[in-house]
Order: sequence, then C-alpha cells, then structure tokens
Amino acid sequence: MSDIELARRFRAGDIRALARAISLVERRDPSVRELEEAPKGSTAEVVGFTGAPGTGKSTLVDALVSLLRKQKKSVAVIATDPNSPFTGGAILGDRIRMQRHALDPKVFIRSMGARGHLGGLSLATREAIRLLGAFGFDQVILETVGVGQSELEVAAVAGTTVVVLTPNLGDGVQMIKAGILEIADIFVVNKADLEGHQRVVMELRGMLSLSAPRAHAAGSPKAWKPPIIPTVAARQEGIEELWAAVEAHRRYLEASGQARELAEKRLKDETAEVVAELAREQARQALGEDAGLTARLMEDGTPYRAAEEIVTRLGRGLKPPAREH
Repeated sequence: MSDIELARRFRAGDIRALARAISLVERRDPSVRELEEAPKGSTAEVVGFTGAPGTGKSTLVDALVSLLRKQKKSVAVIATDPNSPFTGGAILGDRIRMQRHALDPKVFIRSMGARGHLGGLSLATREAIRLLGAFGFDQVILETVGVGQSELEVAAVAGTTVVVLTPNLGDGVQMIKAGILEIADIFVVNKADLEGHQRVVMELRGMLSLSAPRAHAAGSPKAWKPPIIPTVAARQEGIEELWAAVEAHRRYLEASGQARELAEKRLKDETAEVVAELAREQARQALGEDAGLTARLMEDGTPYRAAEEIVTRLGRGLKPPAREH
C-alpha cells in the first residue's frame, strides 16, 4: 500500500489502514507521522491500567469497554506486552483478549511490544495513541503488563492512571516500594467478592492517610485524593463507579490547570526520547561505518572518548541514517 493510498484510506475511516499505520509506527517508519496530526478537538482521552499480573486488568478493561459502548463512545485498547527476544514482537496476542468486541467497528484492540524496555512503554505506544485520536476514537485505554517499570511509566502517558490490586496478591507494603502511591490517580480493588478485599481497602486508606498530599496551586481545587473503587469485573460490578471516578479526575485536572501542564510535560519528555533515539541511530551508524573510530575504541577499551567524538560529530550535523521501509 502506497503512502498516499494509506493516508486516503486512513482518513476515510478504514480500520485496516489504522492497523497498517500502527505497524509502521512500531517499525519506526516516519512516513506515517503526518497521519498523527489530529484535527482540532479530536485528541483521544487516555486512561492507563496497571498492576501485578493476575489482578484481572484485562477483564476489567473488557468490562469498561462494554460500559463505554453502551454510552455510544468509541474505544481503542492498547495492551503493552513483553517483547519476544527472537522476533521483537509482542508475545501475548490481542486475539485472546475481549473476543466479544471483535466485530464491533467502534472498538479497536491492539497488543504492542515494549520495544526493549522491560515492561515499559515505547515511543511507538505514544505515537499509536496519537494515531487513534486522529482516527477519531473517543477513548484510549492503555493496559500495561505490570512488570518492571511499566507501573511507573504508564503515568507518563495516560491522563488518568488506575492501579489494580486484588485481595490475594500479598501485602500492601510492596506497593509503597514500587512507588505506586505517587502515580495512582485511582485505586481499584478487583475481585472484591473474594475474602480479604476489605483488608486491602483498609490498608490502602491507611497508606494514603500517611502519604503527603499532592500539591495544588492557590485558588485551584483541593489536591486530588485517589479514590478506592471495589469491583468484580467478571460480573460488571463497580464499573460505573470506576468510570465516574475517571471522569471526576479529568474534571479536576481541567479545573486545576494541571491538564495543560501534564500535556506539555508529556510532549517535552517524548521529544527528549525522540532526540535520544535519533542520536542512538546516528551513533550506531558512525560505529558501523568508521573503521578508525572502532579501532580507537578497541585501543581505549572504554566507550567514553569514542562517545564524546560521536557527540561532537552530531553537533556538527552528522547526517541521519536512512530509515528502513
């Protein structure tokens, strides 16, 4: 499919063109970047779900998709999975998730690999979110695999971060070690029909009462206090309360002025990552093409002088490498 044909079909609402565009994004192909430029007012809202494996995040997301479709909202789900060490793709397939929505044209589900970050979120994920907004989806749900740094990184991408816990996954002290209190906008205690869910709720309330309140500007609403929502996702219980909390958090961000501040921070952080990605590619090109540089590197036995030389070249406008199509 040519770039012109892809753009035409994408703007015509062809879901296969969207899938193709996201595949190109994962390959870091710059030809689709103009598709990310959404018409004014069409940027999708992003809510992120994270938590340990086994907490029922996928079931929870499935239940939320059903609720949003009843509200006539279009929904896209991105599930970030670990990369296969052999192919670079996602090990966990989106075909096993949320099968009942597969034929709904207003629901789009996609698994994406972490692209080398242990459980993390890649630049490709951020670009895919922009594509989904440009395509016209109202809501984007980001589900992380819940290992490594993904619990913390989701907050850098989503406007609202939901941390999912269950009664059967050990003590709550571990949540403090993972920094979850700092990034959670909403806590969900899923599988609330299991024994012990009240204990988890009480532990969370105790931890929140001991944590420092989030700063807020003078004249803005009081600092946001993360609510704790019990759910039984398999029975669709608590899902309306969860979505009401998400919408309340969004209203808080707008009223406090933090929505714009966070959007600005996300773009700055992403720009810095893009600069790092481009510099890394150019450094690899220099190391691959300059035998003299490689010889000096081997003679030194450390990377620092070679790295400084490459940075100097970059400052002089080293030509960027050609991208694969």
